[in-house]
Amino acid sequence: MDIVRQIAEELGLAGSRVQAAVELIDAGNTIPFIARYRKEATGGLDDNELRDLEERLGYLRALEKRREEILSLIDQQGKLTDELRASVAAASTLAALEDLYRPYRPKRKTRASVARERGLAPLAAFLLAQDPHAQDPAFVAERYVNPDQEVPDAGAALQGAMDILAEQFSDDADIRGRLRAFLQAEGMLEAEGDEEKESVYTAYCHFSEPLRKIAGHRVLAVNRGEREEFLKVSIRADGEKALALLRALVLKRKPSPCREYVEAAACDGWQRLLFPSLEREARAALTEKAEKAAIHVFAQNLRQLLLQPPLKGRVVLGLDPAYRTGCKLAVVDPTGKVLDTAVVYPTPPQNKKEEAAKKIADLCRKHRVEVVSIGNGTATGESEAFIAELIAAHPELGLSYMVVSEAGASVYSASKLAAEEFPQFDVSLRSAVSIARRLQDPLAELVKIDPKAIGVGQYQHDMPQKELSEALGGVVEGAVNSVGVDLNTASHALLKYIAGINASTAQNIVSYREENGRFHSRQELLKVKGLGKKAFLQCAGFLRVSESENILDNTAVHPESYAAADGLLSRCGYAPENVREGKLGDLPAQAERLGIDALCSGLGVGEPTLRDIIEELMKPGRDMRDSLPPPLLRQGAMDLKDLREGMTLSGTVRNIVDFGAFVDIGVHQDGLVHISQLSERYVSHPLDAVHVGDVVKVKVLSVDPARKRISLTMRGVQ
Repeated sequence: MDIVRQIAEELGLAGSRVQAAVELIDAGNTIPFIARYRKEATGGLDDNELRDLEERLGYLRALEKRREEILSLIDQQGKLTDELRASVAAASTLAALEDLYRPYRPKRKTRASVARERGLAPLAAFLLAQDPHAQDPAFVAERYVNPDQEVPDAGAALQGAMDILAEQFSDDADIRGRLRAFLQAEGMLEAEGDEEKESVYTAYCHFSEPLRKIAGHRVLAVNRGEREEFLKVSIRADGEKALALLRALVLKRKPSPCREYVEAAACDGWQRLLFPSLEREARAALTEKAEKAAIHVFAQNLRQLLLQPPLKGRVVLGLDPAYRTGCKLAVVDPTGKVLDTAVVYPTPPQNKKEEAAKKIADLCRKHRVEVVSIGNGTATGESEAFIAELIAAHPELGLSYMVVSEAGASVYSASKLAAEEFPQFDVSLRSAVSIARRLQDPLAELVKIDPKAIGVGQYQHDMPQKELSEALGGVVEGAVNSVGVDLNTASHALLKYIAGINASTAQNIVSYREENGRFHSRQELLKVKGLGKKAFLQCAGFLRVSESENILDNTAVHPESYAAADGLLSRCGYAPENVREGKLGDLPAQAERLGIDALCSGLGVGEPTLRDIIEELMKPGRDMRDSLPPPLLRQGAMDLKDLREGMTLSGTVRNIVDFGAFVDIGVHQDGLVHISQLSERYVSHPLDAVHVGDVVKVKVLSVDPARKRISLTMRGVQ
């Protein structure tokens, strides 16, 4: 209950909603299922809110587990006092817990541990007491001289005692907490490099920025520069200020003969132990924060990429650009079936443009191709220009084209799944098929690829791979379930992301379909090996059976609510066949006239569920992506040299990073809209203004052909 209360306060939610969500998660329900079908219990928490709640729940439970472990470990040493127990109980972060445990953690051999073994701990305690009436420490230290213990004189004894104090200060939780806060407030992250060495890190050769202000993408940049040995990175802080703070914490006000020794120990503790340790902590914290922010951007970009509107009902020619090995072609019909393949050589070194143009024109006539999908990899610029010329030369074909991200296409084409789908094609032709299909239905095609390989963001290879995989996997799961899939056509790669279905069950569904033919109802799912009632509860609402006699099987209405849906139709004077015919003209208005509360009571459902049922009955079989703006298709292309300052163009947002958005404006090179140019209003992060896949109007600010850089703005563009 304490954890529930804390999460509720942190996320600004009612405790009852959090408690219900925690109970549902603990019962094994999936996030998509809870978000869609348990709105009454959670108060309508969406999947993002539920994932945040689940993540925080995991952290706080791990915190409690570690708290109990630490209490037990200290107790076993016989050192657990009531005061320490209270401090451990009050610690609110793992870092605070570890600070408290630090003095009791088993250590490797240190200068302080050696000094303790030599019997110098009492001398250290004598110094720390700083008694104003104490004897001369050098005189007292004589008592600890022991040549057999390698303490040859009083000076060696005092040094050992100060080593103990230095480590004691370094291990003190309060001291560490205050100096950590000081470093965060006052510290600077600095990087130094050799300007003579040409690299992408030149801008960071003399870099300095406060820890409290530095942007995450700059942290990741200097980290990579350090790993690649172009930069030396450190944290700088005012040592005198730090020592003044430390002195205030460890020195007593009244003068004492011991004071200078304690002060020397404090100085040594800061320089040798505290600062190096806190510097590592600070850099680790900066990196963790930057990685978390980068993963968030990855996740948001991936979600938008997956949910881009499909290009339905079109025959598409996929073109995988290349130089020496030629451009691979694949024609697919509106269902994604491969109709034809070929290889052409319009790019250097062969430059067989006429031959390639004839072959492509013939393919387009033969199969009535409407759109060319061009991958944005090697030789894209030449390929795009070539296709634009072909379109201009053959207006009768009615062609248009679009450049699509081919990220992950090579990963897919070399995968076991691709080999199973297209055993007759080589790797490069499979890639062309993928490029064509990802224009027809981005979601269905991209789920075949490891989300990490899709590459929308920055520094994906620098991220902690476990956290990145979990976040992106959750995004794919959320996207697939929000759209829903056709049970009779979905690949096992798509099915495995449906709530309650794992890879094994997905394969069993496909095998059942191959052996028994098409599914005729959702209920038939229960005949699939390994798919029991619990899995059915989780997955059924996200699977569509368009051929079912029950029209509800082709909606997002869950089978547990079928009786309520039928009852609603009956009370409003409709029959199920009216749903299929689309003749429910004023169903929402009739429900309002009958009274939502009265209907909910009579049908045994909550208001959120009832309103969801009404929405689904009005548009059975709908695809939420159909309401999005269509993709931007082009018929002509420009070259970089054709751009002029002030030109207004339409483009597609291809990628979003912390400092802006990259936009494809049809000139073979994406332009950058800096965060300051995204809107007339202040934008704290580019995701607040644009998303991957958005079609936007931009104006050219500047062009640098030598560096192939285009600066764009969205401010003041009509």
